[in-house]
Amino acid sequence: MHIRDWPVDERPREKLLARGARALSDAELLAIFLGSGLRGQDAVTTARDLLRGHGPLRRLLDRAPAELARLPGLGPARACKLAAALELAGRHLAAGLERGEALTDPASAGRYFAQRLRGLAQEVFAVLFLDTRHRALAFEELFRGTLDGTEVHPREVVRRALAHNAAAVIVGHNHPSGNPEPSAADRGVTRRLREALALVDVRLLDHFIVGDGPPVSMAARGWV
Repeated sequence: MHIRDWPVDERPREKLLARGARALSDAELLAIFLGSGLRGQDAVTTARDLLRGHGPLRRLLDRAPAELARLPGLGPARACKLAAALELAGRHLAAGLERGEALTDPASAGRYFAQRLRGLAQEVFAVLFLDTRHRALAFEELFRGTLDGTEVHPREVVRRALAHNAAAVIVGHNHPSGNPEPSAADRGVTRRLREALALVDVRLLDHFIVGDGPPVSMAARGWV
């Protein structure tokens, strides 16, 4: 059965218009992007097969465009469109931090760290520098490590904060394993950073751990 023959409230596009994009499953969202399925399949079935064979969603979307182009149901044109859509989403998210507006929603910073750091093969520690009104000044990847960890030097974070004349910072790093649960080492680094930055009157607002799912906020855990 073609999607146009489905009940109206079950069709992905109609469901999105009526209930919003968040009401759709991963397969339904991907089906809207595909537009049509492989021969003999509707777009939702093709999307489900892609996720079943090459997913889940994060793993599928983390693939390079050249690799996506080789997957059934995608091909070069759709792979390029998908890579462009992901980049547009990332730039839209970044624009909220780069257009000079005050950061009033801490979760948006967490999403930004996730967009920048998720899917990397090695651990990366990054810092978002903010002014006195919590407007973004700069975002820098300061330390890179291995699959298992990276060494963070509070002195360098302080030096860069002073260079940007920052009043506050938000830091974050990824766990390539996908498990975002903070380790004892993560808590220790957070404490040392808070103490070092306090010496130069710079506030540490949060430390996000990026893995699968939503990033974990150390501030929400009471560890900042």
